[in-house]
Amino acid sequence: LLTQMYFVHSFSTMESGMLAAMAFDRYVAICNPLRYSTTLTNSTVAKIGLAVVLRSGILTLPYPFLVRRWPYCRTNIIPHFYCGHIAVVKLACADIHINSYYGLFNLFSVIGVDVFFIAVSYTLILRAIFHLPTKDARLKTFGTCISHLCAISALYIPDLFSSLMLRFGHNVPLHVLILITSVYQLVPPMIHPIIYGMKTKQIWDRLLQLFTHKDD
Repeated sequence: LLTQMYFVHSFSTMESGMLAAMAFDRYVAICNPLRYSTTLTNSTVAKIGLAVVLRSGILTLPYPFLVRRWPYCRTNIIPHFYCGHIAVVKLACADIHINSYYGLFNLFSVIGVDVFFIAVSYTLILRAIFHLPTKDARLKTFGTCISHLCAISALYIPDLFSSLMLRFGHNVPLHVLILITSVYQLVPPMIHPIIYGMKTKQIWDRLLQLFTHKDD
């Protein structure tokens, strides 16, 4: 139970960090294209990846310890399909405000920081795009960011709703809470291949061959 909780929350935090790193990649590619290869070297990319992994691992580490400290005298059935932090501690026979506060701190320190860096990156990106000479150039350049923006929306919007509803949605039916949590956990990884594959010519060519072959 604790192991699952740790890795679920750790990977979610890691995904947010990766989206922030990808925003920086888009910023360098669009705003400083001539310095792209010298800025994002293999060493720099490895350091960014290591920082993202370490941050997620360290910030998620208190969750299992906070959960273990409380007595559990109610049912041992978690009303969710995975062992989420708040879902588990709600079964405790104790005051769990510290868990809720740390969960909110983790949520806003991770998502808040990542969204801030993403917003700054895209502000600079949009400013650079608007300075391009032609409309076609602006559309083509902005088109390289569409996949990333879709991935950001797919992660953060369900994440925010899920976290806030679990803490403050006391009058929300249980099946609605489970549905929102399921969307947050399942939808982003399911649609990422679609998001990033839509602009891949080889995938479209292969799909076209499959449908054309069936028609024949």
